[in-house]
Amino acid sequence: MTAPLRIGNASGFYGDRFDALREMLTGGPLDVLTGDYLAELTMLILGRGRLKDPARGYATTFLRQLEEGLGLAHERGVKIVTNAGGLNPAGLAHEIRVLAEKTGVPVRVAHVEGDSLPVPDGYLTANAYLGGAGIAACLRAGADVVVTGRVTDAALVTGPAAAHFGWGPDDLDALAGAVVAGHVLECGTQATGGNYAFFRDFLRDHEPTRDHEPTRDDEPRRDRERGHEQGRDRGRGRGRAHPLLRPGFPVAEIHADGTCVITKHDGTGGVVDIGTVTAQLLYETGGARYAGPDVTARLDTVRLAQDGPDRVRLSGVRGEAPPPTLKVGLNRLGGWRNEVVFVLTGLDIEAKAQLVRDQFADAMARSRTEPKDVRWELARTDRADAATEETASALLRLVVRDQDPEAVGRAVSGAAVELALAGYPGFHVTAPPGKGSPYGVFEARHVPADEVPHIAVLPDGRREHQEPPVRTRPLRDAEPPPLPAPLPPGPTRDAPLGRIAGARSGDKGGDANVGVWVRGDDAWRWLAHELTVERFKELLPECAELDVARHVLPNLRALNFVVRGLLGEGVAARHRFDPQAKAVGEWLRSRHLPVPVALLEADHAPEVTV
Repeated sequence: MTAPLRIGNASGFYGDRFDALREMLTGGPLDVLTGDYLAELTMLILGRGRLKDPARGYATTFLRQLEEGLGLAHERGVKIVTNAGGLNPAGLAHEIRVLAEKTGVPVRVAHVEGDSLPVPDGYLTANAYLGGAGIAACLRAGADVVVTGRVTDAALVTGPAAAHFGWGPDDLDALAGAVVAGHVLECGTQATGGNYAFFRDFLRDHEPTRDHEPTRDDEPRRDRERGHEQGRDRGRGRGRAHPLLRPGFPVAEIHADGTCVITKHDGTGGVVDIGTVTAQLLYETGGARYAGPDVTARLDTVRLAQDGPDRVRLSGVRGEAPPPTLKVGLNRLGGWRNEVVFVLTGLDIEAKAQLVRDQFADAMARSRTEPKDVRWELARTDRADAATEETASALLRLVVRDQDPEAVGRAVSGAAVELALAGYPGFHVTAPPGKGSPYGVFEARHVPADEVPHIAVLPDGRREHQEPPVRTRPLRDAEPPPLPAPLPPGPTRDAPLGRIAGARSGDKGGDANVGVWVRGDDAWRWLAHELTVERFKELLPECAELDVARHVLPNLRALNFVVRGLLGEGVAARHRFDPQAKAVGEWLRSRHLPVPVALLEADHAPEVTV
């Protein structure tokens, strides 16, 4: 039996916890440590930075983390694989060699390139999403550190796993299992209790004293806590430590057949259970076929099982040949935007908001520089008879966009400021209006995989070209699976969906996805029939006129909704106040609908506060 490959992650985005790399290297055994620094928005940020300094274009934070982490990894025999190279993986690899020489750490550094494509006119960046083959080649050649540019997030795991176990491109099921493991790891602490819908379940285990003696009803909780070193107070005399104060980063123990166990280092915060892993599996996905350059993983085949405290086993994953094309992400500057938030306090909120709109429209007409796109949003955060001024206030948000910076700059800020003594009673804004700023637009295209070079630059400088997979399969939606039998008719009660279901949402370009899951078979029988596309649009009126697709994942007791165009031109364009759709799932959970009383009274129905 080949020992499992232990892969940990120390970064879910550019800006994640700086100490995580050190914590993962010192917190427990690892074979490989990954770091995911790239997102659609990150590539735009790096592209703008490279305009100022062509030698940059990589995540400088990672280099600072290595000032201590490089020696720690060498001492412990841990390989490091990261996409922190961004737009300049060769440049970052060079700087790591300089650091290694300066610190006296004898490490072999390699990098992967080829993802950077010719940039069309009007764009800042154009990068193809490569798979894990180049990473695997670097590791097989003896690299201790592998730096990549734009690869898929899961490639940071499929590459090391393929190198370790000797997988080839036809080992589709094993590769698919590694893709699923990589998808769980990629966002760091989102797999260990971060951003988790049922977070209050974990807080109920946090008690203020040690005087409580377990009763029979406490047995399941006590069993869980035996595996949580973080569940014991550390000399402060205040009972069990808060499990979500500082969640640990996840670890995947990957086996030769592609099955894995998701866990975390002993003694770290957070929780790993079927719910936290399910939530991350649904994050930023579409249908049952999860396509990548190495393999298309069938998410509808994933099976989860609790394998002990803070251990979840993933098995049964099936893989299909990857598509013949690669996704290409392009970033460009879309124009200029400005924003003003007016504070409306006390009485007559709606009338005050209308007065601002009318006065602003008049000022713009007089200036003859009205922006092309003008949007208003009134957030009724105010309360009647409020005890504080802040809770008596609503927010009126103005966002303007135009290709001309002058149209959103001085004319807009001047019009807003000039209302200070001529507007509604109590006029003030959250911040002084500025001169406007550029915003970006992300676009996705696809190109034939054999048109994109995929090059592993090995530690000795040799350049090894990676051939695209010979077997490919055009991507199509999976056939909808049969639904479970519906629950028998019974009494219902108006309640938030979140009493029954968890959710996690995110962005892909201008689209949003909302994954919804439940934790019992009866709840699944209800959800599968109740939460249709029509009901989804009814609960979320912003989506009513948009194209919404529903995908059914019975093994996870989950539905995944993809909302086309909710985010306009993508996160960098900041089309909505929640530009990455991070909270759309929580909005959905807060919406009321008729819920069977039997489900509300079941033991697994969580408490929620409204």
